[in-house]
Amino acid sequence: MTLRMPEADGAVLARREKIVAALRHIVPGEGVIAGEREMKPFETDGLTAYHQLPMVVVLPETTEQVAQVLRYCHDEGIRVVPRGAGTSLSGGALPLADGVLLGMAKFNRIREIDFANRIVVAEPGVTNLAISNAVAAEGFYYAPDPSSQLACTIGGNIAENSGGVHCLKYGMTVNNVLGCEIVLITGEVLRIGGKHLDSAGYDLLGIITGSEGLLGVVTEVTVRILRRPETQRALLVGFPSSEDAGDCVSKIVSAGIIPAGIEMMDRLAIQFCEDFVHAGYPRDVEALLIIELDGPQAEVDHLIEGVGAIAAACRATTVRKSNSEAEREVFWAGRKAAFGAVGRVSPDYFCMDGTIPRAKLPLVLSRIREMSTKYGLRVANVFHAGDGNLHPLILFDANKPEELARAEQFGAEVLKLCVEVGGVLTGEHGVGVEKRDLMPVMFSETDLDQQQRLKCAFDEKGLLNPGKVFPKLHRCAELGRMHISGGKLPFPDIPRF
Repeated sequence: MTLRMPEADGAVLARREKIVAALRHIVPGEGVIAGEREMKPFETDGLTAYHQLPMVVVLPETTEQVAQVLRYCHDEGIRVVPRGAGTSLSGGALPLADGVLLGMAKFNRIREIDFANRIVVAEPGVTNLAISNAVAAEGFYYAPDPSSQLACTIGGNIAENSGGVHCLKYGMTVNNVLGCEIVLITGEVLRIGGKHLDSAGYDLLGIITGSEGLLGVVTEVTVRILRRPETQRALLVGFPSSEDAGDCVSKIVSAGIIPAGIEMMDRLAIQFCEDFVHAGYPRDVEALLIIELDGPQAEVDHLIEGVGAIAAACRATTVRKSNSEAEREVFWAGRKAAFGAVGRVSPDYFCMDGTIPRAKLPLVLSRIREMSTKYGLRVANVFHAGDGNLHPLILFDANKPEELARAEQFGAEVLKLCVEVGGVLTGEHGVGVEKRDLMPVMFSETDLDQQQRLKCAFDEKGLLNPGKVFPKLHRCAELGRMHISGGKLPFPDIPRF
């Protein structure tokens, strides 16, 4: 869906020229992009069903430039959309036609590596995987590992509180970030946390992590790095049904075993991944688990036998144990390439992101299969089974408007089901525009008002990433009594000058 502004009149064009000139004064050289063709790469993010050209793109290189840009936009009442690598799958970086797109790609340096304190200080444009690569020679790594870790940035990980394969044991981004520097919309620079393990006062770091660019712009991040485990081994386990696989996940965790990660794929996802990567996945099973254990070798060898026994008791038909690092990496290769594998067989797909209690996995997968028949669209299921984070990939063709509409309805029904069984709308992708109008399914109006009061404390004019997360906009001064829109916003929100 491409969203466009109506033809601009002379006053609007004159204001745009004034804004572009002011930004070029703050960020000289090639730091401002204003041509329609040149702005095309920024018109969408990982939620590619929606496109919108920004008014102008600005690419600062220093914290001071970020502060000046935000201060100018605050004083002039100009909306701002922060953007990292643009891998967001919820439309979190979708531009606004009358807004400045603030790209942080030039903040791509690692500023400090402190092995003694086991921390890395990095700029927000550094990719997730680059942090692990920078410390690998000394036997360290950064634990959160989204599937897009080759491209996604640490700043974007903070915005969405990203997880990954190993979040079951090592936690999400919020559990691995110790501090950050953020610039408020007023241009003020705020430092939260640092090298120390805990900070006094309110947990502002917890508020910033997962705030989706609504509260401030991150310009520096301090993350915790871990010593790489002595041993890592994985099991590849096939089951005759998704119910058996889900039962196995629950029994592993209830036995007191906490694997580094437990990933699950259904039959369609297995076929797509095997065709793409040739990892040796069994094709005659309905569900596949990849279970990784790490730690001292004796412990891992003991636990892997225990997990194998649990799997056998849950009717596993295939149990393979990695006996080398190369074999372990092959087990993971297909799962890590799942999104690319699906992209080979479908023009488009929605990657959903709901989280449910582990015990509800069989029920939810059964209901998703029923929805697939109902909407006439294929769905391949891959997800972080250990923490119940589902990623149904709904296949459709965006060139057929009726298929896009059905895919959206399908996705909304999946997310409503997640809430219905005691889960939540998102595990790691964020709300953005994708789930914005579903927020009332999970939160009451009072809940949403309280969340927006926090937003207003940081951004009283509502200029940072507006139209994301909240289904209604409020005036901060009269929050809860006067709605700017009077109801639901159009989807996505394209406000005018």
